[in-house]
Amino acid sequence: MFFGKLLPREGNFFELFNEHGKHITVGARAFMQMLQHYAEPAIREQHAKAVGDAERAADRVTAEVHRQLHKTFITPLDREQIHGLINAMDDILDLLQDSSEVMALYDLQKIGEDVLRLGEISVRCCERVQHVVTLLPELKVAKVAESALKMCEEIDQLESDADRVMRGAMSRLFREEPDVRELIKLKAVYEHLESISDRCEDVANLVEGIVLENS
Repeated sequence: MFFGKLLPREGNFFELFNEHGKHITVGARAFMQMLQHYAEPAIREQHAKAVGDAERAADRVTAEVHRQLHKTFITPLDREQIHGLINAMDDILDLLQDSSEVMALYDLQKIGEDVLRLGEISVRCCERVQHVVTLLPELKVAKVAESALKMCEEIDQLESDADRVMRGAMSRLFREEPDVRELIKLKAVYEHLESISDRCEDVANLVEGIVLENS
């Protein structure tokens, strides 16, 4: 009992989730700016760097959450939930950066409407992830819990939208792209972009579980 009193209680996990969520949105919006200015190499590189900066800042938040877990005796949520949620959030920014790097490494010269549409869906998913984690401290309030579940449903719907866009994009790619090298490049980009919404859905699923256990 005395040992427990020496260890921190609660910690600042909700604040860290909020901070990480902000980095996700900053990274997603920078990624979208990169896509919108893809034909302008200097501006494209500027926004690609901003994606990387956001990813590294989020990594520091993730590391701090892990440190807090080791030194906090009583946590506001189950330890596995905290660990799973921050890692799932971190995966989102990792994929945004990976997508940016894949486009550069593959020397993709141009992008089409399908890439832009997938990017737009990714941003909308990321913005909802940021919002839903701000609701975690007040889940015992019925209206807040209801709002969190509604936001998770929106993320699920956006993930389904991304699936449909990717299927259509893949179909057009294999029908219309004569250059095999470009086909391989674009296929990889489509898959990376669609996976961003998958990772956002992972966060939504974890939040749904937290809501059901804590509301």
